[in-house]
Amino acid sequence: MHTRMQSLDWPAIRRDLDQQGNALLPNLLNPEECQELAALYPHKASFRSRVVMARHGFGQGEYQYFAYPLPALVQQLRTTLYPPLATIANDWNERMQIAGSFPETHQALLQRCHDAGQQRPTPLLLQYAAGDYNCLHQDLYGEQVFPLQVAILLSQPGEDFSGGEFVLTEQRPRMQSRPQVVPLKQGDAVIFAVSQRPVHGTRGFYRVNMRHGVSRVNAGRRHTLGIIFHDAT
Repeated sequence: MHTRMQSLDWPAIRRDLDQQGNALLPNLLNPEECQELAALYPHKASFRSRVVMARHGFGQGEYQYFAYPLPALVQQLRTTLYPPLATIANDWNERMQIAGSFPETHQALLQRCHDAGQQRPTPLLLQYAAGDYNCLHQDLYGEQVFPLQVAILLSQPGEDFSGGEFVLTEQRPRMQSRPQVVPLKQGDAVIFAVSQRPVHGTRGFYRVNMRHGVSRVNAGRRHTLGIIFHDAT
C-alpha cells in the first residue's frame, strides 16, 4: 500500500481537487482486495452499527460503520492517504479564510476528534441492491470535520451491477446546482470535498457547497468502501 501511495501523481490530484472538487485514483485497490472487503459485509463483528437508509430518509440501501480496530487494509488507507490530503486541506482553509489547520498525521487528527468527544470510527461499507440509491448528502458527524474524504468502488460495473453512478453536486452562490457523474471501475477511488471547497472568482476565493450521492442501481449488487478521516460523536 505504501508503494502505491508513493506512485500517485499528487500534483495532478491537487490540480483536479482545486479545479473540480474531486480527483480520480484509478486502480487504488486490486480485485482481490475489493472482494476481501466486500465479503466482510455479513460479518457483524466487524462493525459497530448498521443503517437502513429508508428508515431515515437517506434513500434506499444500507451501510455499516466499521468498529475499532479497523481491518488492516482500511486502517492503512486511512493512515497513508491522510498526510498529502492534510496539506491540501490546509491550503483550502487558508483560501476560504477558515481559522485553524490540520495536523500532519492522522493519529493527531484522531486525538483532536477524541478530545472533542468524537470517538466513534467513521469508515463504512455500503451495500446497494436493485432499486437502491443514496440521496445527496454531506458526512459531517460533529464539530471536527476533515474537508476531504474517499470512496472506493468494490464491485465491477457491468458485471456485478448496473446503474449506481457516483454523483456530486456543487452549489455556487446565486447559481443553479451543477451535477457531475464520476465514472468508477472496480478498485477506483474518488477523493472529494465533504461539504465545501474554495473556488477562485473575480474578487478572490469564495466557498461553494458540495454534496454527494449514488444514482439508482438498476440490477445486481454494489459495494463501496467509504474512508472518512474524522471520527463521529
